[in-house]
Amino acid sequence: MTVIIIDQKIRDYRKSHKLTQEAFGALLGISPQAVSKWERLECYPDITFLPVLAKMFGCSVDDFFVGR
Repeated sequence: MTVIIIDQKIRDYRKSHKLTQEAFGALLGISPQAVSKWERLECYPDITFLPVLAKMFGCSVDDFFVGR
């Protein structure tokens, strides 16, 4: 089973860089409400954001998923 951990990655990155949801959303051109929904797993980022987020976080897209 694969577990999606993108919510944790987004929250950890945002907090470690002392960014509000509003500031983080502004970096990506999205609303703070969208960031909040991602962090609460109400929805996931559009697939086109994954490479952007991976580059921003210094990781690979695969790091957003954990196989179990």
